[in-house]
Amino acid sequence: MHNSAPFVNDTSNVQVGEDGKRWNTRALIVDDDVPIRELLIDYLARFGIFAIGVSDGGEMRSALAAESFDVVVLDLMLPGEDGLSLCRWLRAESDIPILMLTARCEPTDRIIGLELGADDYMAKPFEPRELVARIQTILRRVRDDRPEQKAHMRFDNWRLNSVLRQVISADGLVVPLSNAEFRLLWVFLERPRRVLSREQLLDAARGRSIEAFDRSIDLLVSRLRQKLGDDPKAPQLIKTVRGEGYLFDAKDIG
Repeated sequence: MHNSAPFVNDTSNVQVGEDGKRWNTRALIVDDDVPIRELLIDYLARFGIFAIGVSDGGEMRSALAAESFDVVVLDLMLPGEDGLSLCRWLRAESDIPILMLTARCEPTDRIIGLELGADDYMAKPFEPRELVARIQTILRRVRDDRPEQKAHMRFDNWRLNSVLRQVISADGLVVPLSNAEFRLLWVFLERPRRVLSREQLLDAARGRSIEAFDRSIDLLVSRLRQKLGDDPKAPQLIKTVRGEGYLFDAKDIG
C-alpha cells in the first residue's frame, strides 16, 4: 500500500475555495446517478465538505490524479468496473477512507466491501444527514488514530508495520492486510488477553456504533487467522470464547 499517494489529503487542513468559503473536507462522490450526485454535492457543502462527482472508475482515477481528497463515497453498482473492484484498487494504492453505497441490501455485499477495505457502508435510500455524520465519524477516527499508532509492533513471531498495513513473519514473509483486517488486529493488540464480544470488536474496528453483525466479524476473524497462520480448528493466537466472543492470546507483545 502506498500511503504517500497524492490523493490522500491531510484532513487537518482547512482549505479556502475561490469563493472564499472555508472547506474542512474534500469528498469525491463516485455514482452514475446524476440526481444523487448533485443532491450530495449541494448538501455536503452545508457542512463544510466540498464535493466533486464522477460517474465511473475512469473518471474516478482521473479526479484522484488531478486533486487531493479526504474521503471517497463509492457506489457499488457502476457501469464498467463495479464499486468492489474500485474499492480493491483504492485500498491497494492508499489508505484514503472509503464509504460505500449500494441499492442492494445483501449481507454478502457489505461483508465483501468491508473486507476489501471500505471504512463504512450505507444502503440506499439514505438520509443525507446520516451520510454527513458517517463521513465526519470516519475522518475523526482517522485524525485521532494515526498519531497514536506506533510505526511497528511485535507480537509472538510477527511484526506489524502500521504504516504499510502489513505483517511480517519471522522468516521475512510479508502479508498485506485490508483496512478492516488491520483495524481488527490493532484492536486485539490494544486489548490482549481480554475477552471481546462481537459487538465490541465491531464498534472498535469500525470506529463507530453500529448494529451487531455477527457474521461480518466472524468472517473477518477467519480471514485474519488465515493470514497469521492460526489454525482455525485449534487457534493459538485468536481464540474463540464460546458464547462470548474472541480473545487475542499473543504471549509477547511490544
